[in-house]
Amino acid sequence: MLLAIDAGNTQTVLGLYDEEDGSAEPRHHWRVSTVLERTPDEHALLIGGLIETTGGSFSDVVTGVAIASSVPPVTVAIRELATRHLGTEAVAVGPGVKSGIPILYDNPREVGPDRIADAVAAFDLYGGPTIVVDFGTATTFEVVTAKGEYLGGAICPGVEISLDALFGRAAGLRRVELSSPGRVVGRSTLETLSSGAVYGFAAQADGMCARVEAEVGEPCTVVATGGLANLIVPHSEAIQHYEPWLTLHGVRLVYRRNRETAE
Repeated sequence: MLLAIDAGNTQTVLGLYDEEDGSAEPRHHWRVSTVLERTPDEHALLIGGLIETTGGSFSDVVTGVAIASSVPPVTVAIRELATRHLGTEAVAVGPGVKSGIPILYDNPREVGPDRIADAVAAFDLYGGPTIVVDFGTATTFEVVTAKGEYLGGAICPGVEISLDALFGRAAGLRRVELSSPGRVVGRSTLETLSSGAVYGFAAQADGMCARVEAEVGEPCTVVATGGLANLIVPHSEAIQHYEPWLTLHGVRLVYRRNRETAE
């Protein structure tokens, strides 16, 4: 099976895919904290333990490794893990790797691997033009043309980063667990914070998507993903599809295209 990895600044998502199965959803999946200091052997121990919960073993189950990582130390560690523990080379989304999608950025090397993976997966699932809204450490917007080209996008501070900044600067506000607000006009600290975060970021997504469509000149399919997307999506008018495994699916597609090229 293919071990697909989406390594973000805060969390890392792992998924196991049957290489012959065309489903965008992994057979098994996990979410762990991203730790820059974690060594290849520690990664192997962690991932091996997770795979054992499915009844298999790391070396017997995993036949390939692919990663989209915005954290260089993690990329290096996963590459070494694949070589040392599996005797294979990991495919890392990025420069020099065939993605199958033209990148129209001024400098294509500046595009984050996770953003490329999102665009590849969104075009595979829904065609174009498409907007991907990824609610991660940052909230990113990726735009894919009708021809399947990565046009560009926008990067905004994410939900958790924004709240961390708010709590750090406003002494009178305490940290709360976000929940889906029942109304826009909150009547308690929890309600007002939840309303501002959930409805505020939903409105941001709606407003940005409207501006993108105006600039592109045609309606776009809007797809959301990311760790906090399930909280925001129900309150957005623009978002049409929620794909929690979008990045992993893109990683899987890039892996397959490069494997086919090698063969």
